[in-house]
Amino acid sequence: METTRHFVATVYVVHDGATALHEHAKLGMWLPPGGHIERDELPHEAAVRETQEELGLPVELVAPVGELHSETARSIPQPQQFLLEDIDSIDGDVAHQHVDFVYYGRVDSRDIDPGTDEAPASAWEWLTPDQLQARADQFPDDVVTAGQRAIETIGARESPET
Repeated sequence: METTRHFVATVYVVHDGATALHEHAKLGMWLPPGGHIERDELPHEAAVRETQEELGLPVELVAPVGELHSETARSIPQPQQFLLEDIDSIDGDVAHQHVDFVYYGRVDSRDIDPGTDEAPASAWEWLTPDQLQARADQFPDDVVTAGQRAIETIGARESPET
């Protein structure tokens, strides 16, 4: 069996010590904003677009950019994680996978106003690290871990230096 692979971008969006998740209707699991990378779109551009579409919020990615560049090459924002995710299987064989560029991002508000009806504002929840851990049985392990790391990473950048 041939495995179909799609490239996707995901953003763990953080505001005031919490990250936004919703129960994805098609996949039946709790996930952050994200989706397929369009033709000729760069992964970090897809991450920003998907966040805007799904949350109605502009996001600032917290993504390192390498220093390598030349006349013909330049570094682009790097994902925090790069995952291969099994989406569907047929007769025990993986049929569909996502190659996921996972970013962390900062937003200035928790006022979610989606541009689509796919997941209404009421479907989204802001969760702290403790809430992610307390409800870990509802979320995939990678979602709990990445959500906690995103909150920690964004919080460390926002904390005043002592």
